[in-house]
Amino acid sequence: MANWYAIRARGPDTAKAGAEVAIYDEIGAYGVSAKGFLAELGALPEGTPVDLRLNSPGGSVFDAVAIHNALKRHAGPVTVWIDGIAASAASYIAMAGDEIVMPENAFLMIHDPAGLVMGTAEDMRAMAEALDKVKGSLVSGYAAKSGRTPEEVFALMTAETWFDAADAVAQGFADRLIEPVRIAARFDIGRFRNAPPVLVDAIETGSEPDDETHGVETEADEDTDEAAEGDQPSDADDEQAAASHAHQPPAETPPPSGAPPDPVAIRSEAIGHARAVVDLCRLAGQPQMAGRFLEQDASLDAVRTALLALRCEAEPEIAPHHPQPGRSSAARPWGEIVARTFKLKG
Repeated sequence: MANWYAIRARGPDTAKAGAEVAIYDEIGAYGVSAKGFLAELGALPEGTPVDLRLNSPGGSVFDAVAIHNALKRHAGPVTVWIDGIAASAASYIAMAGDEIVMPENAFLMIHDPAGLVMGTAEDMRAMAEALDKVKGSLVSGYAAKSGRTPEEVFALMTAETWFDAADAVAQGFADRLIEPVRIAARFDIGRFRNAPPVLVDAIETGSEPDDETHGVETEADEDTDEAAEGDQPSDADDEQAAASHAHQPPAETPPPSGAPPDPVAIRSEAIGHARAVVDLCRLAGQPQMAGRFLEQDASLDAVRTALLALRCEAEPEIAPHHPQPGRSSAARPWGEIVARTFKLKG
């Protein structure tokens, strides 16, 4: 399975010494835990300087907390370079840096953790309590780095606050500004409430925020191109992993101009379909079925129908001759898995 991160030890050259860590994807995508990340980070020689390059919309808050704590424990200096976006859980990882560097056109966002649960009122209350505890932990981390009071951070998270680089430095969430760099991201920015319009336009059009203002593309340092192009296996490989199980949808009819279909759009649609199938199977407690559905090129409606049929088989209909004072043992796996298995996102 492809990773959403890359860790590369650099050569003995003094200017390049240390290790470079790139997180250019959703954190914990497809349920991959931080275990591998922590193992690789821990294998670095003690005292190794680490450059962490971030361009992520966030993801699993538990993975982010584990990565943050591991970076804080690392004996060597940690410099965080926010190459584009450090949103949600990714912004908490950034707080582990001894120094946080942002190009002028980069963004950082903090907000409340979110979760999904299905079940009884008791299940809902348990989820709310868990989210409150998670937020309390995140507030402490943001406050420690920024110097803001916990009350100030609490309010900023509740409002889903976006900081451009200058704001982040002014508020204490970053330490240094550098020249703007081109932002290349394929994230679904629509998941957030208050994303800056300039960022939404940049991601939707594939252009750089403030392109007209800055006029030229400059790099954070001489390694930026190498990091952006050579160390992005997480984003590209994850898409390849999903695409390997998903058939490409038929190309749409070319527009009247005669221009060929956009292969990037076709690929993006295929990846989105694969992710939706995986999510449906996970929610139904049948993750092993995802590969089969993708090989069959099944539509989402077909996947839902098949999963419901499996559920019905596991939960026989309750009839008068089959008294059920409580939940049946056959029904319990589905109910427990869906009600109590939830994914927290920062």
